[in-house]
Amino acid sequence: MPLGSLKSPELNLYSNQSSLVKTISRTSTSDMNRTSCIFLRTRRFCCEFILRENYKTNQGKRNFRTYRNKMALTEQIPFSKDFLFRQFFDPISSTYTYLLADVTDKQAVLIDPVIEWAERDATIIKELDLKLIYALNTHMHADHVTGTGKLKELLPNCQSAISRTSGAKADLLLDPEDRVKFGRHELLVCPTPGHTEGCVTYVCREQGIAFTGDTLLIRGCGRTDFQGGSPQILYNSVHSVIFTLPENFRLYPAHDYSGRTVTSVAEERNYNPRLTKSLDEFVSIMENLNLPYPKMIDKAVPANRVCGIYELMDKEEKD
Repeated sequence: MPLGSLKSPELNLYSNQSSLVKTISRTSTSDMNRTSCIFLRTRRFCCEFILRENYKTNQGKRNFRTYRNKMALTEQIPFSKDFLFRQFFDPISSTYTYLLADVTDKQAVLIDPVIEWAERDATIIKELDLKLIYALNTHMHADHVTGTGKLKELLPNCQSAISRTSGAKADLLLDPEDRVKFGRHELLVCPTPGHTEGCVTYVCREQGIAFTGDTLLIRGCGRTDFQGGSPQILYNSVHSVIFTLPENFRLYPAHDYSGRTVTSVAEERNYNPRLTKSLDEFVSIMENLNLPYPKMIDKAVPANRVCGIYELMDKEEKD
C-alpha cells in the first residue's frame, strides 16, 4: 500500500515498526512530497529510523535522504513573537546589515552596519522605539567602512563590538563562546576564521538562525587571499562549526551579489559548489580564483581598525 493512500486511522495498523519501514521504503520521493501533513511526525520518525537502523534498501535510503534534506528546508523554526528581525542592504558593497531586537524590553543589536547607511539605521531604530545596545561586526571588513563608530555618535548608548582576534578596536572585544545578550535573547560568538583571522559567526539558537559574515555565503564563501586568510582554515571552520548546526537553521551572510537573502545549513551542505568538495579540491579552487585587488581595502581596513571613524584614529595619534 503506498504511503499516500494511508488514512490516519490506518496508521494504527502499522504498530510494527518494520512493516511501516518497508511500506515507506517502497514509496517514491514524489509520493512522499504529496502526502498530507498529517503524517509529518510519522514520516520524520520513519526517516530517522531507517537511517539509524541502516535499513537494507538502497532506493529507500536514497529517498529518505532526499526527504530529510527537504524537511530541513521547509521545517524552519519560526521567529518567536517577542523577536524582531530586519535585513537591510547596501547596493554598493552588496552588504547585508541585520537588526535584531527584543520586542518586550526594546533592547536591540545591529550586525555589520555600513557607514553610509548609519543614519538610515539610526532612524529606523528610533522609529521602532528600540534601544541599540551593541553594533557588532562579524569581522574587520575590507569592502566597506563599518558604521559602528557613526552609530555611537547618533545613538550614544550604543557600544561597538568585534572579535578580539580581529585586531580592531571596539568597546567590547569578543572571545569564543561569549554571549551577546539583548533582552531575553542572545547571540553565541563562534569563531569561524579563514576569510580573515578574526571572523566569527553569531548564532541565535532559540530562533534557529546564524549570521555567518563572509565565512559562508549563499552558494559560496569569502575569499582567502588577504588579511591572514586561509582556505584550509575556512573549510574547517565551515564544516566544524556552521555545518554542524541543525540542518534547518537559517543562515544569513554578510553579502550576496545575486539578490538572494537567506539560505540554510541543509542547502549549503548539499548545494554549495565550493564547500561540498573535498578539502584538497576546495583549496585548489580558492588558490586559483585570481581575484582583483579589493578596491576599498586601503580605505576600509585602516578605518575599521578604529571603529570606522578616521577622527578616532587621528585622536589616538595625537594622544
